[in-house]
Amino acid sequence: MHGMPHIVSDVMTTTVVSVGREAPFKELVQLMRDWRVSALPVVEGEGRVVGVVSEADLLHKEEFRDGDPDRYTQLRRIKDMAKAGALTAGELMTSPAITVAPDATLAQAARIMARSRVKRLPVTDGPGFLQGVVSRADLLKVFLRDDGEIAEEVRREVVSYLFPAPASVLRVEVHDGVVTLAGRIRDTSLVPVAARLVRGVEGVVDVDFDLSPHQEDATTGAEPDPASGAGRP
Repeated sequence: MHGMPHIVSDVMTTTVVSVGREAPFKELVQLMRDWRVSALPVVEGEGRVVGVVSEADLLHKEEFRDGDPDRYTQLRRIKDMAKAGALTAGELMTSPAITVAPDATLAQAARIMARSRVKRLPVTDGPGFLQGVVSRADLLKVFLRDDGEIAEEVRREVVSYLFPAPASVLRVEVHDGVVTLAGRIRDTSLVPVAARLVRGVEGVVDVDFDLSPHQEDATTGAEPDPASGAGRP
């Protein structure tokens, strides 16, 4: 997928355990342990996602096991109290489920997770049927991308367009996901644009610059733009 952002369907897990509304409490705990997951999609019919049960939903039963909380706590946490007495997935689940489409970008999925404070998202199609699950670990897979592959994409998708030869002479180096653009450029005003585009390449951890003005610029006597110096823009 050179030059194209990865999407959720590229990294999601397609072998997914799900439960129905009537799944009992102990079965939910057992499935989470056996499958080593922190949440389970709740489905009905032929697989339409209607909610999600998480470890946090289950823990309310243990949290309130020792006795009834004071009246203030009961009023403030009425939903949590209800889940503490729940017996089935349908009673425990958060509904509607927070989901993501299979063609969403990894950045979009990451924003949904961060905003919703969840670790996993059911992946659903248009009608809401379960296609897979994407986790935080899945989204981080892009940072395992080979340095050479990242360098090639930066050369092809960024450098060749912003700094074409012979006006600019740049080399691209990548080490542990950190990209360094080094060499001579004519238009230093494009450095911030290059930084933004390089950081948009999947697998890039950061970008550094080690640049000097093009020889023709130096002969004009013009003072180099500060952005052309070494370091981050």
